[in-house]
Amino acid sequence: MGFSHWFSRADVRWQAWKYLRGLMAPIERRSGWSLAEHAGDATPDKMQGLLVSRCLDRDKLRDEVRSALVAAIGDEAGVLVADETGFIKKGRSSAGVQRQYTGTTGKIDNCQLGVFLTYHTRHGRAHVDRELYLPKSWTDDRDRCRRAHIGDDVPFATKPEQARSMLERAVDAKVPFAWFTGDEAYGQNRALREWCEQQDIHYVLATRKDHEVASGLHTTTRVDALIGKVRAGAWRRMSCGDGAHGPRVYDWTSVPIRTEFEHGRRGWVLARRSISSGELAYYVCFGPRGTRLRRLVATAGARWAVEESFQIAKNEAGMDQYQFRRYDAWYAHITLSMAAAAFLTITRAREAEKGAPPATTARTA
Repeated sequence: MGFSHWFSRADVRWQAWKYLRGLMAPIERRSGWSLAEHAGDATPDKMQGLLVSRCLDRDKLRDEVRSALVAAIGDEAGVLVADETGFIKKGRSSAGVQRQYTGTTGKIDNCQLGVFLTYHTRHGRAHVDRELYLPKSWTDDRDRCRRAHIGDDVPFATKPEQARSMLERAVDAKVPFAWFTGDEAYGQNRALREWCEQQDIHYVLATRKDHEVASGLHTTTRVDALIGKVRAGAWRRMSCGDGAHGPRVYDWTSVPIRTEFEHGRRGWVLARRSISSGELAYYVCFGPRGTRLRRLVATAGARWAVEESFQIAKNEAGMDQYQFRRYDAWYAHITLSMAAAAFLTITRAREAEKGAPPATTARTA
């Protein structure tokens, strides 16, 4: 993976190389000081200067990371996954920070939220795109934005809108994939679903139990009511993928949505039932006629792959270990961390091709 040509000055290029080596080094915390010490710099000034340098093209670097991953783990049957993660912060000055819910801690916290697009294939998985979520408390206060170096041309965008932008970039870059998935934040967004249908992007998206779908010519039904009518023998027990403790096994069933879709596609409501508690989860799906239940289940399970990608990026590539406040610095650090995590994924994929033992830093299913 080479991207040195996206740095317009040799000294910035060399500093980025040292930054990347520090992100992947076995040091306890990858702060500006620790990265500088690892690189042999007397102070963290050069590391901090790298993150705000105009000689670093953050988006071109992102595109290079995505291209390298496609070359190494690309698969026409791949799945793109949209999800966000929180970066816990103190104070009010870090770009996009406010008290908001984050799955990182499972509660409302003072944090930044990054929205990511993850590429998941049978060869591996890694982040291929990123956006920093800016709440309206920020975009409605342009003076506050300027202090964090957020341009006046950066508007408010919802998380589903950010996911759509990243999907558009992946499609434009000809990333090979078959399905898109995400949690309720994306499945509940009608505009995102309709855009996917127009673009013929097949999806399996989580949704709430009160989501209503077409059940007749002029009628709609809540998904929980629709699944409630399914006969007991229609449920199938199967794994949706491996987790930390082995296969994730649930009972699954699907019911067709009674409406016409673009491109001659079909729609389904997919349901997952816990074997131990009986708790139900629901998904809305769009895809080719004849799609089997197992394919929908595997796509739903791919959403959990993003958690492993976040774990690798944070633990092995220092994604959440930064101490700056600027908007441009966030994109620089996160993209460099994505590059480091991509290197681990690519290395793991190459080792697997050679039949080498799996690397613990880049587990793949």
